[in-house]
Amino acid sequence: MPSFMDPLNLIGYFGAWALVGILVVVFVESGVLFPILPGDSLLFVAGMLAAGTAARGIDAQANFQLWQLLVFIPLAAILGGQVGYFIGRTIGTSMFKPDAKVLKQRYLDEAHAFFEQRGPFAIVIARFVPIVRTLAPLTAGAAKMRYSVFTTFNILGAVVWGVGLILLGYWLGQFTIIQKLLEPIFIVIVLASVAPMFIEWLKRRRATKDASETP
Repeated sequence: MPSFMDPLNLIGYFGAWALVGILVVVFVESGVLFPILPGDSLLFVAGMLAAGTAARGIDAQANFQLWQLLVFIPLAAILGGQVGYFIGRTIGTSMFKPDAKVLKQRYLDEAHAFFEQRGPFAIVIARFVPIVRTLAPLTAGAAKMRYSVFTTFNILGAVVWGVGLILLGYWLGQFTIIQKLLEPIFIVIVLASVAPMFIEWLKRRRATKDASETP
């Protein structure tokens, strides 16, 4: 995987500013138009490091504590979602283009379909789906979802996602077998995260095929 997608490499780059770097990544990925960042695995690894688990020698520089992660990461996620909502509300979705390198129209279409099928609760579910979690606030803003409704579900999703993944990493990181299987675990996390989007794509493709075959 690209080095910026490897959470251990990313935290290693941040060095003594690891907590600030993690917060920036969470903030950006939560709605600020850069949808491809390692949010899930990054929080899992941060939880492991908070537990004092050695990982490629970077744990000495990652000098944050569990309480800091549990407080500041949900706050960064909430703020990122709010910013994404206002971007969608004020600018809309015109910046997404079919041939764009980052802001691809396809990403927005996936997020919109995900959002339409689940209603406001999609804001919570989207937290656990890469790309969709970045674009769901934008889609909600562009669709003029009531601000109070969006904020409620945004806070709920940010807390469940942030606290849940950190505590999972903190707990599992204390087992030696988990420490030895970090790379496979990253892959599993990524696959589990993108599975809902892939399932939705298959459903729409099947529906389109059935519609074209109907006389």
